[in-house]
Order: sequence, then C-alpha cells, then structure tokens
Amino acid sequence: MDISERVREIARSNESPFVVMDLDIIEDNYNQLINNINGVRVFYAVKANSHPKIIKRLYDLGSSFDVASRGEIELLLSMGIPGSRLSFGNTIKKEADIRFAYNKGINYFAADAEMELEKIARNAPGAQVYLRLAMNGSDSDWPLSRKFGTNIDHVKKLVIYARDLGLAPIGVSFHVGSQCYDKYSWKDALMQVADIFWFAKLEGIKMTTINLGGGIPVKYVRDIPTVSEIADVINESVDEYFNFMERPVLFIEPGRSMVGNAGILVSRVLLRSSKEKKEWVYIDAGVYHGLMETIENLRYRIVVDGKDDHPKKTFTLAGPTCDSIDVVYDEVELPEDITMGDIVYFLNAGAYTLDYKTHFNGIEGPYAIFLDEVAAESAPSAHLAQE
Repeated sequence: MDISERVREIARSNESPFVVMDLDIIEDNYNQLINNINGVRVFYAVKANSHPKIIKRLYDLGSSFDVASRGEIELLLSMGIPGSRLSFGNTIKKEADIRFAYNKGINYFAADAEMELEKIARNAPGAQVYLRLAMNGSDSDWPLSRKFGTNIDHVKKLVIYARDLGLAPIGVSFHVGSQCYDKYSWKDALMQVADIFWFAKLEGIKMTTINLGGGIPVKYVRDIPTVSEIADVINESVDEYFNFMERPVLFIEPGRSMVGNAGILVSRVLLRSSKEKKEWVYIDAGVYHGLMETIENLRYRIVVDGKDDHPKKTFTLAGPTCDSIDVVYDEVELPEDITMGDIVYFLNAGAYTLDYKTHFNGIEGPYAIFLDEVAAESAPSAHLAQE
C-alpha cells in the first residue's frame, strides 16, 4: 500500500502538522461492526477523535456514543445529539457531572466500585448501570485493568449493591486491552460475564446487556485479527454461554478501530544533526503534539515523501519542543538522505492524534483536513492510500 497522490498533493500545499482524514473509511469501519456482530449497538468512544465531522457522520449512520467527561457530553449535545444516545463510560466521574448527564437524558453509567455506585444513586436515581469486569489484557499493547475494572467476585457484590441502592444493574462491561491481538480474549471475557449473569439470575436480578468495550486492533506493524474473525468469536461465545436466557443486548465501544486507519499524520523535518555518534531528526509533530502514544512504543509505519525506496539508516526521531521527553522514537529506520523540509507521513494515525495534543511551548498541534473537502477537483476515487 502506498500513499495516494492526492494526499501527497495536500501535504505539499498545507502547513504541517495536520492529519488527513477519510470519512468514507470511518463509515466502512462502522458498517463492518454492524454487519458482522449480531445485533450490536455501536457506542463510538469519542475520546479517540472528537472532531465534529466524525461525530456527525457516525450519528447519521445510527451510532451512539461513549463519553468520558462533561466536556464530551456538551460537545455532542451542542450538535443536537440527544442524551439517550450517550453512555457515560468513565468509571471515575464527578458527582456534578453525573447529575448533569442524568438531567440531560443520559441513563447508562459505568462503575467498578461501591463509592461510584453511591455517587450515581445520589445524582442519577434509578439509572441503568453496567459493572466493569477487569481483564488481564495479556496480548494487547495497553492492558487497562490496573486502573479500570475489578475482579469477578467483586463485580457480583456490586450487582447486589447497585440493586440495593435503587439502581438498575443491567449488565457488565469489559475491555480486553487496547490493540488486542488475541481474538479469543473476547471468548474468555464472555465466559466470565455469563457467570455473573447466572449469579444475578439466581439473585432475582435480570441482566440484559453486555458492553464489549474496545480493543479491536488497527494494523501498525504486527499482524492483526480481522473484525470478521473477532465477530465470529463473539457471536459463537454469546450463543454458547448465554443459552440460559434471552439473547443479551450487545454494546461495543470502538475508538481506535473506528478512526485509526482513516487518518495519516503529516509532518515536516525541521532539523537534522549528529550528537555523540547518533543521528537525530527533529519534526514539527511530537509527543506533545499528536504523537503521545509513541511514549508507550506504538510503532507507526513512517513514510518520507519521495524517498520511500531510498536506503535506510537508524536515527533518533524527536519533536520540536524544549523538553527532553519529546522523543518519538529512540531508534527508527529512515531514509539515509532525510533532510530539512522533507515531508514525513505517519500511517494509520487517525486515533489519539488530534485529541492528544497540547499548546506546550506555544506550539500548535496537528489540525484536521478532511479528504472530502479537498477532493472535489480531483478524481472521484481519491482516497488516503492506493494499492
């Protein structure tokens, strides 16, 4: 796969850094979930990329939304999206924000602790809650269960406590870990969720909803399971483990997998230098300006404009700020003749780049350019990349 000539034209004629986004790819990602996971309801994780054009396209397709803060709620409400299409999925919420959300019609809330349930009960009486189960995330790039979720025995106690507080414990949520490479992680999770549902049934509590969370991977360097392969595991597991009840309602919260492959981050080389036998390249994007995830060693595929096939050598790649933390990669293979002014593309960079940015050092982070806005004068088949 190569970067399309249309994207190269955009890169050469606009000030970097920016992310070129393709809404048609996002629509295709949405449809893949709907068409492969039986009866699923999509709650797009707004934190992955909150640009209004993305929100609008997904809303028009029928998507609901997973929100993590009052700010995200206010953004969606300002666009005319009703609270009934939102789920407050953050397990760490301010009481005032719970009350605000409830008063705006939001009725789904996540929790993984007694105190969080108490806050919800005080500020959103009778609300529907789902309890978050911790997963080990062993074959994912970012296991999330050290901070979020709790063990199966604690979840069972929370189910009872939620009922006693007058809430409606409708189900269980989990997250197999960001960038999960093992499709059977969903099978393991659903087996544990079924145990919780059976426990609730014996306690006279009818649970109806499973929130599958996120974790579907985007192709960076490693091979990944396809959405279809993951969906097959989910569908088969639901049929196998929940045959003691009416088929549960399925929610899913894609973030990275909805927008990651729909964006290319465009940057430029500001400086090349040699220091203590190491070659350095500095670009106008960095860990404070769109590339925060590289701190966790997310390895983007990098292409340098016009030098795709040039001989490579090892460089240290860094951002533009006056902070030694602002190093994208300590070692990365780049064209040996890379120099000032070269355009550097980061592929599959539509997630956590536009929202993961600061104004540190007074430097602006990447902005968005949407392919449909600039492709009008080009061929109708203009896309991000071409085979």
